[in-house]
Amino acid sequence: MHSLIDGILAASRARGFAGPCTWSPEERRDLVATAIDCRKSGIIPIIAEIKPKAVGRVLSPAEVAAYAEAYARNRACAISVLTEPTHFFGALENAKIARIAGLPVLRKDFIFDERQLSEVQADLVLLIAALGIDLDRFIEATRAAGMEPLVEVHTKKEMQAALNTDAQIIGINNRNLSTLEIDLRTFERLAPLAKHAGVFLIAESGVHSRADAERMIFAGADALLVGTELMDEPERLGGLNRI
Repeated sequence: MHSLIDGILAASRARGFAGPCTWSPEERRDLVATAIDCRKSGIIPIIAEIKPKAVGRVLSPAEVAAYAEAYARNRACAISVLTEPTHFFGALENAKIARIAGLPVLRKDFIFDERQLSEVQADLVLLIAALGIDLDRFIEATRAAGMEPLVEVHTKKEMQAALNTDAQIIGINNRNLSTLEIDLRTFERLAPLAKHAGVFLIAESGVHSRADAERMIFAGADALLVGTELMDEPERLGGLNRI
C-alpha cells in the first residue's frame, strides 16, 4: 500500500467516527437500474464523481449541489461523493447534499471499520479489497445498513476474493494503490475473470476521453466511474457518455 493511503487511514483512525445516521432502506436508489436505463437511451452509464481534491480545496454546499445538478442534467447514472476530508477535502455532508439531485449516491471513502457504514445516508458504499477488510462481513454489514456494497479490486487475487463473496457490484480500479499509477489495461486484464459471474462491473479511474470510455465499455464495463476529468467542467459529462 502506498504511504499516502497509510497516512489517510491513520488520519481516519485519529479522527474517529461520526454518530450513526438512521434512514429507511426503502429510500435506497438502484444504480444497476439507472445504468440499464442509460444504456437503453443510448448513453454510456457514468458514475460522475464529486472530487474536491481535483480542484485543490473544500467545496461549499452550494458548489456540491451545483455539481450534482449538472451531473443529473447530463444523464449520469449515479453520483460518487468522496467523503474523506484529510487528503481529498471531502465531507459526509456532501453525500447528503448530492442526493438532492435524485440519482443514486455512492459514498467513496476508505472504509476499515463497520462504524463508518452508518455515518451518512448513501445508496452504495465503496469497499476496497486492498485494505484487507473481511469482505463477507463488511458486505453483510453494508446491506444491513441499507446500502449496496461496491467491492473494489485491482489484482487477480482481489478479484477472486470478491467473486468468492455474494457481491453484486465489483469495481476494477485502474489505479494501482501501491504505486498510484493508472493503466486502463488493468480493467481489460481483470474483467474477463468475472465474465460468467453475473456481476455488474464498473471501470474506475483513468477515463479522460470519449475514446477511453468506449474502450472500457468494449472491454466489458457495465458502467464507468469518472471524477478528475469532470471537476473543472461538469458539463463535459455530456461529451463522454453519448454513444
